[in-house]
Amino acid sequence: MLSTLLIVLVAAIHVYILILEMFLWDTPFGRKAFNLSPAFSRDTKVLAANQGLYNGFLAAGLLYGVWLGSDGLQFKLFFLICVMLAGIYGAVTSSRKILYVQTIPALLATIALLYQDFG
Repeated sequence: MLSTLLIVLVAAIHVYILILEMFLWDTPFGRKAFNLSPAFSRDTKVLAANQGLYNGFLAAGLLYGVWLGSDGLQFKLFFLICVMLAGIYGAVTSSRKILYVQTIPALLATIALLYQDFG
């Protein structure tokens, strides 16, 4: 049960990121969330929407794995690993905050999932 809750939390984080990047990037709320200037957010709006779409795919994969239940173990592990790798890359190249918002929750969900299935 804990692993499912953590996976749903990770998916919810990525739905939130999707909303920020696809729909709110070039708004005062989006600029504040990502510490962007109005000119930068305007000029990168299309790129951010593309990033948001990828975050949506991560959320969809995680939720599909949850929907499959125990048969979704491989889906859940694959997408959690994708989230962790994306989080590590983002923390190194963009903002260390991504490590805490994205990578650590995915790591905790992975640990709970592995403990549940193999512990």
